[in-house]
Amino acid sequence: MKRFYFLLLVVLAFPIIAFPQEKKEPIVILISLDGFRYDYVERFQPENLTRFITAGVAAESMMPSFPSKTFPNHYTIATGLKPEHHGLVDNSFYDPKKDLTYGISKKELVQDGSWYGGTPLWVLAEQNNMVAASYFFVGSEADIQGVRPSFYHPYDGKVSNMTRITEVFKWLELSEAERPRLITLYFSDMDDTGHRYGPTNDEKLSATLTKLDHELGALFEGLKSYDLNINVIVVSDHGMMDIQPDQYLNLSELTAGIPARIVNSGALAHLYLENPTDKEQVIKTLKKSDLPIHITDVDDKENYQDLMYQDRIGDILIIPDRYYYLAWETTLTRMNANMDRLDTDKFGEHGFSPAYQDMHAIFYANGPAFKSGLEIETFQNIHVYPLICKILGLPVPENIDGKLEVLAPILK
Repeated sequence: MKRFYFLLLVVLAFPIIAFPQEKKEPIVILISLDGFRYDYVERFQPENLTRFITAGVAAESMMPSFPSKTFPNHYTIATGLKPEHHGLVDNSFYDPKKDLTYGISKKELVQDGSWYGGTPLWVLAEQNNMVAASYFFVGSEADIQGVRPSFYHPYDGKVSNMTRITEVFKWLELSEAERPRLITLYFSDMDDTGHRYGPTNDEKLSATLTKLDHELGALFEGLKSYDLNINVIVVSDHGMMDIQPDQYLNLSELTAGIPARIVNSGALAHLYLENPTDKEQVIKTLKKSDLPIHITDVDDKENYQDLMYQDRIGDILIIPDRYYYLAWETTLTRMNANMDRLDTDKFGEHGFSPAYQDMHAIFYANGPAFKSGLEIETFQNIHVYPLICKILGLPVPENIDGKLEVLAPILK
């Protein structure tokens, strides 16, 4: 009994004695808001995103890689490589070696890991015995290097945002051994509305963003209930530009009679010549057009700075001027026939040069790893990859385009 009272007196006399708590391993949740232009938050002041940004880090904008399309830029964010280095050189392109045309709606090709170069974050994590999970992100449903995330879902745009968010909560409730430390999420709302109504239709965009912001608010609030070291990064792949119906250019007429396979993504068309020695003559022919377009020999490296994947890029690029877009005649006919039924007089498009600020995306970050109330200048999206590697303690692969020193100053 005397020993008990002695120990009690010792405890009471030294109440400040505490044992160090176990350090929690960092978790990164990477969220993509497809088509979320750099200026939407400033214009519409969404409550939850604004609060998230104020307490964390916000970039003036994030510059996409060329072309400013969905698949190339999501996969650039995931790999730290420019499109000409990771192989997804556009949303659609032809590969002569495979004799196949890759397209974002071709499920069997999207899930084929042989199309994808580089080492995406979830592959790097799994290779280093770290659990990764993805509720949609470009490349996450493919067997890249024979690896997929421990948890993933083939893309299905019909799945509600709240279903995706609920799944994240379920993942975080798993045991420490099973719990993902890298999670990716994808929402297409702003891209869908931006394409249909254009990026200057405040009424439609505001309504979409209000709903999305409420859903993000539910995610942010729910994450607070977990006693975990969770860091959230919100990005987008590209911005959006208004295109009037009369600014769509007839690609069928422009390329009639040219001996080439042509793959069009709107903001650029790839020409794969039947005979490459015809290149000079074809360029001369195309330049005779009075359409607002620019003709580029890929050897000039004007847009793709490296020709590592030249066979996928093609021989010649047709690039419309700003505020113009390429379309096949069948598409134009269908669009013109349906204009009276649509409640809009313009559309939104992207894919243009990253030099146009309209194409710029977003970067916001919040969590224990990040400084608070920090605003940074515009940077290229290739630099997100090494930042996430640093937070998670993953080795950065050699020869990526991104550099850690660009975003290292935002870390505590």
